[in-house]
Amino acid sequence: MSIPEIIGYIGALFIGLVMGLTGSGGSILSIPILAYLFHLDEKTATAYSLFIVGFTALFGGIRGVYEKLVSAKAVVFLGIPAVLGVLLVRRVLVPVLPDVLFHIGSFDFTRRMLMFGLFSILMFIAAYTMLNKSKVNLANRTNQEFVFHPLIVTEGFFLGIFMGLIGAGGGFLIVPALMLIAKLPIKKAMATSLLIVSLNSLIGFFLGDMSRNLIEINWDFLIIFTAISFIGILIGGFLSKFINSAKLKQGFAYFIVVMAIFMFIMEFVVHA
Repeated sequence: MSIPEIIGYIGALFIGLVMGLTGSGGSILSIPILAYLFHLDEKTATAYSLFIVGFTALFGGIRGVYEKLVSAKAVVFLGIPAVLGVLLVRRVLVPVLPDVLFHIGSFDFTRRMLMFGLFSILMFIAAYTMLNKSKVNLANRTNQEFVFHPLIVTEGFFLGIFMGLIGAGGGFLIVPALMLIAKLPIKKAMATSLLIVSLNSLIGFFLGDMSRNLIEINWDFLIIFTAISFIGILIGGFLSKFINSAKLKQGFAYFIVVMAIFMFIMEFVVHA
């Protein structure tokens, strides 16, 4: 086992640790680890990320159902369109995307640049939401239930397309949508988001990449990596009782910015 791989498995523990402490952030760490430490291509890295994040989020989603914090209506009206978007991308779009999408002079804009470039944008958005206490954070609607708005269906579908392309669960985008559009209180939005993320990720992986044999899956590696992440989420859940989550999220946000810049440089400068 090489030193980068050892660091990668330590990173798997860190993925679970961060999710246990902050309730999100799994894909933000998993994709760079899979792509740059285990040297997986963009199709495999995004597919593996869906599996890892999906099962990790399922843990929180089941707990949310048990605690009666999950909004079934939100899962139907946002979750189902999101799943359709993910399936459309993973089954139809990703398989037909060429390695090189277009040329600008001697510059080749590749499929990898598209997928990892969009992922870098998501990382900046995630960091922004963590660093800024916006109106979303003030919307603590503890006595309100799900409020239907047609926009929630459209939002879910296009979020699914975006998540399918980059191999992420999208919790950072789903939570604000549930709070601002569906008027859910923050605790219900977070719990519901975890279940939607899990459905998006696992259905995208099993009915998208796996069912069409789009990639060769190393099950031993994938199960070991996910198991280590689970250990991390258990440790993170325990430590969250003693750590200031606000300061932790702020520090993690700056780390995300650094990682986003790193990925952008790697894809558009080093590998260009």
